[in-house]
Amino acid sequence: MKIFRLSFIILSLLSVSIFYASAQTDTVGINTIISKTNKVLNDYPAEKIYLHFDKPYYAVADTVWFKAYVTENQNFLSGISKIIYVDVINQKDSLIQTLKLPITGGFAYGSFPLDQINYKQGNYHIRAYTLWMLNSDNPAYFNKTFYVGEAIDKEVKTHISYKNTSTDKLEKIDARVQFKDANNKPYANRNVSWQVVTSYTVIAKGRGTTDANGYLTIAMSNAQKAEYQLQKGELITSINTTDKDVASSLFPLKNAILSKDFQFFPEGGSLIAGLTTKVAFKAIKSDGLGIGSKGTVTDSDGKTVATFTDQHLGMGSFNLLAESGKTYKATVTYTDGTSQSYNLPAVAANGAAINVDNSNADNVVIKIVANDAFFEQYQGKKLYLIAQSKGVICYGAQTALSNKEYSSTILKTKFPNGIAQLTLFNESGKPLSERLIFVQHKNNMTVALTSATTAYGVKKKVKINVAAKKDGAPVEGSFSVAVVDEAKVPSSEDATSTILTGLLLSSDVKGYIEKANYYFNAPDAKKNADLDVLLLTQGYRSYKYTDIIANKLPKIDFLPEQGIEISGILRQNNGIPVRKGALLLSIPDKRFNLEGTTDPVGNFKFSNLVFNDSSKVTVTAKYNVNYKNMTLSLNGAPVPTLTRNFSAAEEVLNIDSALTTYLDNSKRQYAYLHTLKDVNIKAAVVPKVSHKDYPALSGLSQMADHEITGDRLKGCGGLLVNCLQGMLAGVTFADNNFYVTRDYNQGKRIPMGIFINGMNVDVNQINTLDGNQLESVEVFLRDELGLVNRANNVNGVIVFNQKKAPKGTKISKAQLMDMLPKYYELTFSPQGYNKEKQFYSPRYDVAANLNRNDLRTTIYWNPKVVTDAAGNASIEYYNADGKGQYKVIIEGIDANGNLGRSVFKYIVK
Repeated sequence: MKIFRLSFIILSLLSVSIFYASAQTDTVGINTIISKTNKVLNDYPAEKIYLHFDKPYYAVADTVWFKAYVTENQNFLSGISKIIYVDVINQKDSLIQTLKLPITGGFAYGSFPLDQINYKQGNYHIRAYTLWMLNSDNPAYFNKTFYVGEAIDKEVKTHISYKNTSTDKLEKIDARVQFKDANNKPYANRNVSWQVVTSYTVIAKGRGTTDANGYLTIAMSNAQKAEYQLQKGELITSINTTDKDVASSLFPLKNAILSKDFQFFPEGGSLIAGLTTKVAFKAIKSDGLGIGSKGTVTDSDGKTVATFTDQHLGMGSFNLLAESGKTYKATVTYTDGTSQSYNLPAVAANGAAINVDNSNADNVVIKIVANDAFFEQYQGKKLYLIAQSKGVICYGAQTALSNKEYSSTILKTKFPNGIAQLTLFNESGKPLSERLIFVQHKNNMTVALTSATTAYGVKKKVKINVAAKKDGAPVEGSFSVAVVDEAKVPSSEDATSTILTGLLLSSDVKGYIEKANYYFNAPDAKKNADLDVLLLTQGYRSYKYTDIIANKLPKIDFLPEQGIEISGILRQNNGIPVRKGALLLSIPDKRFNLEGTTDPVGNFKFSNLVFNDSSKVTVTAKYNVNYKNMTLSLNGAPVPTLTRNFSAAEEVLNIDSALTTYLDNSKRQYAYLHTLKDVNIKAAVVPKVSHKDYPALSGLSQMADHEITGDRLKGCGGLLVNCLQGMLAGVTFADNNFYVTRDYNQGKRIPMGIFINGMNVDVNQINTLDGNQLESVEVFLRDELGLVNRANNVNGVIVFNQKKAPKGTKISKAQLMDMLPKYYELTFSPQGYNKEKQFYSPRYDVAANLNRNDLRTTIYWNPKVVTDAAGNASIEYYNADGKGQYKVIIEGIDANGNLGRSVFKYIVK
């Protein structure tokens, strides 16, 4: 096992310098910096997550399969957390579902069906995390965008393109939409109505008729300074597919108007007067993707001092000799023909910087340069160079500043695979310059996939042999294998999310990386140079040296979860905590009972529980004296705030076009499924329960700002508060209270009022409700008259309306007592572990099975392939009916943190 920890300090970069100056009280020794940093990195290790999916995109009715790899420092499999959470979030940044999975040995296994109720055609993203990761200011969540198409009873296929014709005063968007039926025949001469909706407000609408090829051009316009902007809205079209039927489609407009930005990143962090600096640049559109560019740099005298052209995805670099007192401006021409000017960063009069040449396979060439002003000020004083990677200090060196330039080399064997951060310090421990490099060793773990032949028949048995080695020696490792029919599931290898991109690159930088696997897919000198420029434009995820040196330790709010925990407090009805109160927790479907006792302040905790997500749990205090005068309250579970999709640049606008082949197959694969159409039934309207039924809420508006119907809360697993957080538009949940987001962001931290059946209650009472018994949840972001807000000292109102009991049904007193809430006893469905399911792989060694149609796109999925002491393993499965090229992808890790990935292809005839 190779552990990259610093065991000694190199005392000079080039040669040992004699340092005569007397010690000062504000100096910090390099050993102090290293020991403090190592302590923080060791005591607060960072977890990283990578999820390997069976394929890059899906259709409604598919099942998503994945394996989670959870690592810590040096990519070792994590022993920190025992639970991982996987959120599925839709394109509107609303939570669809959360999976809770046990981590065993650094691995977790999961799946979820894309059912017809919760999933529609659109873009979704996955966010995976552990509770321990929430302590970080900038958590390294795993993020992945995937898109879902729909082929079941498909009525209309669309393809849209935008043309931005905006002016200074008007937003103007021309959308050209083509409408086709399920058989790709254009809907010619059909009536279409459309509207643009922003923040639930219609800001533009119109009608039109498609041409002979099914096209319709929609012209939208709006004032630039209007309250509601086109770009923040959605275009909704409704086309008459028949005389009676109408099909609707929705198109986001956020990327209809694309702006561009151009950013400069001097190597080391600053332009320094008198020094030639490599300046990296990135040209990027507002959709998050790079755009090609070229240009010139001129100084404040109008002299051209540099020219540049991007080398990859809008990124590149140029050298600039910065002069004191001058400013610099770049004139950039983009590949779309537009031009714009941008100012370069200001020139620092005093400074030192790191310059790095990372092109050599074995060494990193380091140059430390100081300008005249810095040299005069700090001559004879110490400089430190420290490098860290994967949570450990890998290198340290110090010298006395006796020259304006130092050069040295560092063996790459000192670093693990991945990103290394080089930082230059002065003797006070202040970081002066920083540089990121990527270290890629030649002796990586190799995973060879072989089979007896490169061609097979349909439904024939296939055996794939796996051989894992490192430095020629066999490797015992854990791997996941996916086999897909590539003719139906084509994808770009450069744009693929892999275990290498996830654990070696993306998890260590702060920004989004476009087509990350480009840098790992058959790397060469050009790709290595492109990767070096990429890292010049990225920030590093780690603890700040300034905080470490100042003994400012990371704040820990959440300890690593070691199992499911249920906790809360037991109080008397007058609010006094119950000391040494007896509690009983029971899980009926597990035939499990556990006794507990409250602490001196009434707190209780049941730890290391194991149960499934559908389990009912009861906690009761009824074995105490005077228990009927006691109240149980549960603690809520911490949930990260829902934010915009980190990888939104990967979202697809025209899913019907992008997934044509895949959806054609899905149409046949799921021909037995159907979508229920809306049927209008005319009958007497049965009044629904609402806030209008309660006098205490009569001051509220007749219509709620938002309403969640009860059917959306049916089957809510876990605490109701957790389910609601992703559903309440315009509402923020923080510090165990709900707030109006608009006011919360402006610093107004007055909680919203919680009303259940017209009564103002504590927020914890929400968790006593059964989602199946709710008629609706109404959200009032404003109280126009202020009557409810003032009377209850709240800001905004959330109303829970329970369903009315059927009239005319007599109940006994015992039944009545059962209906009344027992505050001393709680029965609820906390979020348990999602059940692990097995991938079904059909066998065709029985003749009767050969007559079945097999239209699968994922042919085989096995997340538990383990190589033996000889580094070998094998898998067996049967092909489907699809002919063409099949692709086998294997990814995995060994106990030493070595990563491996391989792709094998064969033909099915």
